[in-house]
Amino acid sequence: MIIRFNVLKSLVFAAPLVLGTAAVQAQTITLKFAHFLAPTHNFHKGVAEYWCHAIEKDSGGKLKCQIYPALQLGGTPAMLPDQVKNGVADVAWTSPSFATGRFPRTEALELPFSLPPSSLAGTRAMWEYTQKFGMEDYKDFKVLALFSGSNVVISTAKKPVLSAQDLKGLKLRSPSRYASLFLSGLGGTPVNMPVAAVTEGISKGVIDGAMAPWEVLPAVKIDEVTKYHMEGQANQPGFTQTPFAVLMNKAKYEGLTPELKAVIDKHSGLSLSEVAAKVWDDGSEAAKKKLTAQGNKILTIKDEDYNAMKPAGAAVEADWIKQANAKGLDGAKLAAEVHALGKKIPTQINPLVQEQAPHLPSCRPACCGSRLFLISKEICHG
Repeated sequence: MIIRFNVLKSLVFAAPLVLGTAAVQAQTITLKFAHFLAPTHNFHKGVAEYWCHAIEKDSGGKLKCQIYPALQLGGTPAMLPDQVKNGVADVAWTSPSFATGRFPRTEALELPFSLPPSSLAGTRAMWEYTQKFGMEDYKDFKVLALFSGSNVVISTAKKPVLSAQDLKGLKLRSPSRYASLFLSGLGGTPVNMPVAAVTEGISKGVIDGAMAPWEVLPAVKIDEVTKYHMEGQANQPGFTQTPFAVLMNKAKYEGLTPELKAVIDKHSGLSLSEVAAKVWDDGSEAAKKKLTAQGNKILTIKDEDYNAMKPAGAAVEADWIKQANAKGLDGAKLAAEVHALGKKIPTQINPLVQEQAPHLPSCRPACCGSRLFLISKEICHG
């Protein structure tokens, strides 16, 4: 009897511990996902909501997200990496270009005339480069995605830009330090300004226009205060591109169970980067159609004017190589690798995307940002 009583007593006392452990294992983990643009932006709809829905579905509800757009957690776009590192946010979308000097190897991806103009092609080059040479920049993070903001377009309010000569004296918003140096080399005046403030800056005459990708123009209403948009040719490397990154707090990721880590891994890396790139390219095409319909003038630079800009780009690259060398990097090697990848990477859409796109039914709100959701189409069908 004593033995049976002791066994029963042990089971009684052990039960709360077992139940407590089960409760902890079943507890939902809500990830705080921050970014710097409005909830109407293509990234919010087509990437952030898509990713959050995907990890929730595949984790059986154990992983969820709370998305904080438009810097709702405070700070500036340049502060987002520190917000992730310090745990203010668990995940954030930002650009390494916003935090000058913080991601030195990644800066090579901004060099003028180095990568193809589309986001998808640029993303593939950026991803391969980063895997080979750039991961040290992200040692404090779990990298969920790295993608290209596509070639910048030069948009102006009053004066069309058709050549380097036309840039002289113009004040333009610049997306990064090396784009600013490029613009300065062409005789323009770069202005460092958050993209969300550009429309007001142009409407008040503080700046004459902006260097920004097609996708961004209608998203922040730059198209409503500019009339002319000069782009490079489709077969040429872009003037410059902006790398974007989706970063996760490393400790938050490491603290997940192996099962939940596998869910994050499944929906990150090159696959998520290509999702973001396709959303971006779709947004760019939609933007060009919108601008054309409303009477804005889309201009394509001529070969001779494009070639006349190259010496300014070469000077920026030489300056970057010198600074990279001073930091102990092999700047010439990194720059050459970016150029080589820009020529090597194919621009065609993933065959999986092409095959599945025609068969997509009407989709959920989390899946409607683009016709891409193809790579994980079951997420949008379920």
